[in-house]
Amino acid sequence: MANYDWIVVGGGITGAALSYELARQGGSVLLLEKEALPASATRYSYGGLAHWAGKTPLLKALGEEGIQRYRTLSEELEADIHFRELDLLLLVAPGYSVETVEADLADCRIPPQRIPVETACELEPLLQPAALEGVLWAQHGHIHPWLTTLAFRRAFQRLGGSLLFQSVTGLRRQGQRITGVETPTDFHGAAQVVVCAGGWTRALLRQAGIYAPIYFTHAESLELEPAAVRLRTIVMSAPVQRLELERQAAHPDRDPLWDKPGQELCPPILDVGILQFLDGSIRLGQISRVLTDPQAQLDATSGEAQIRAQVGRYLPQVAHLPGRWCHCLVAFSGDHYPLVGSLPGWEGLQLFSGFSSPLAILPALARRFAQQAYGQADEWLPSLSPARFTAPSPPAPSLEGERTRNCLSPLLR
Repeated sequence: MANYDWIVVGGGITGAALSYELARQGGSVLLLEKEALPASATRYSYGGLAHWAGKTPLLKALGEEGIQRYRTLSEELEADIHFRELDLLLLVAPGYSVETVEADLADCRIPPQRIPVETACELEPLLQPAALEGVLWAQHGHIHPWLTTLAFRRAFQRLGGSLLFQSVTGLRRQGQRITGVETPTDFHGAAQVVVCAGGWTRALLRQAGIYAPIYFTHAESLELEPAAVRLRTIVMSAPVQRLELERQAAHPDRDPLWDKPGQELCPPILDVGILQFLDGSIRLGQISRVLTDPQAQLDATSGEAQIRAQVGRYLPQVAHLPGRWCHCLVAFSGDHYPLVGSLPGWEGLQLFSGFSSPLAILPALARRFAQQAYGQADEWLPSLSPARFTAPSPPAPSLEGERTRNCLSPLLR
């Protein structure tokens, strides 16, 4: 029997936001998360809101809608999510020209502006000017991702939603219908199960004999202790290499390898990113590795050394501050767009996952998902359906020809 209208699997920021929106629509919702503070992509997120970076009509609309929501979200959720708007400095990586990077970003919703190195160093005095070959500037949004997740959860519970910290060990199915989820001690039934499990989504689905075109990278970053050093800006390298890494890893020729453990499908990449939270802690990163085993063991010492070396080229005063190495899984799809909606061939099962960079568009998508679920047609969600990978018809016009040009900065997720 269905105990709930909805079960949301995964209590990170995507699952928490979606649960809140479903509860706002009047649904009975159970949100399941394996532990109170998991080592997840939300926990180790930079909290960046690249609302300016969308290049398609869909992403431009959702980016604008998202940043408007964030400006009032603390009030709506009755909690401080540390929302702010900061200068983002895009440092052109060695081997690229500033003209090339600038041209690639020219069709963003709000194109970044080229600024002199001297101006960049005025905005961020900790920068090493000799290491800068070119700099672009944008106004970037930022939140504290974990505080925002907790705010969504608490608002969800105030609406009558149920939150349980239990591992989901499997999906229960009857034929081609999902009727609920199994935990180590219980079965929970629902009319609809929505999987928001990020990098663990693929493994959970495959355990139930279900295929979905969703993949993951192993992301390594450093979390530095609060320090007297104060960054005035967000700093990252450009272009973002992870977009190309994801494209290669999700190529159809590699798809069969994803279900074989121990495979490394592409060489790792390192995208430099430096950001300081309001509590003084600093996030440095990040290395992305395409390893098919979600439980693969990584070399923390080597990863930390690589990140510190690259960051040290630009901000030597930051690179050697004390901190710890962090690791999580980051989900992505085959075309850089999230998987939102029903999985073809299955009843009672929906996905809200595969976000390379969820934060900028998350509030808009979660609200639209919930509104559509309760009868309000949506102009954008059909084009994000998992069915786009199996349907014989061409992609929706809002995505056609743009899939490899999505620039929603996955580094500052």
